[in-house]
Amino acid sequence: MRKTGSDFFASHSVATIAALCLLFAGCSTTGDLGRPRPNIIADKIAPAIGDWSARFRGEASSWSHLTDDEEQLRARAWRLVLPAHERSHFDREVSKLAHARILPVEAQSNDVSAYYRALTSGSFASQASRYNRLGEDANGDRLLLGQFRANALRVINADRARLRVLDASQQVPPEQRDSAAQRVAENEGLMLGVCERARFRLKSYRYSLDNLVVEMPSREAIRAERAIMGMESEIGPTCNLPLIGVFGGKGEGAPPRAPVVYKG
Repeated sequence: MRKTGSDFFASHSVATIAALCLLFAGCSTTGDLGRPRPNIIADKIAPAIGDWSARFRGEASSWSHLTDDEEQLRARAWRLVLPAHERSHFDREVSKLAHARILPVEAQSNDVSAYYRALTSGSFASQASRYNRLGEDANGDRLLLGQFRANALRVINADRARLRVLDASQQVPPEQRDSAAQRVAENEGLMLGVCERARFRLKSYRYSLDNLVVEMPSREAIRAERAIMGMESEIGPTCNLPLIGVFGGKGEGAPPRAPVVYKG
């Protein structure tokens, strides 16, 4: 049974997690797609710790260079695996650590009410501003999911070609074979992980819409609901990719049998 974020923190030192968050704060400044700006922590230290941590947990970890499509896939995954609202400070830092593989994915929050609390905690000019923000976030996710899916299909096709060559060729040394197989597992784990977090975001948006309507009914709720429905229409195809089946999902959107791998 999958652990929740609260289960994880109940069994691990909060002080240790806080220290890791402080370490990762050095790469919290954002660049394209909300990813950390280039710096030694984001580019060197965090990936090295993440690879070591992933291997320690028995997860796939490849030393091979990333292709252009694999780099782009990870860049597009970044926004989708983080909490949707920037006011969820601690949860965002934990998700960054999980995306870097320093922490396991189970450390991430599964609290669907967190987005609503962040959405209603700040000052807005009117109730319409909250509905507009909700609709903008859902619509932004919809657009990004479509781009991610197209990117993922290119990576899947390249991975199938990679595995065909591994099966047919005797020219590839064992260490290269192992690294290539690990990369296929990483790629598929990332796709499954994005699907999982996108569904969580969708649940968070629906929770927020229902509670906003109860607290402050508005005609703006109609547009927000349409945006959420649009996002849901993109999640279906994204969670039904023709996966190779490294994690047992085989493109059916089923939960993976092994830990989902994030590598960014």
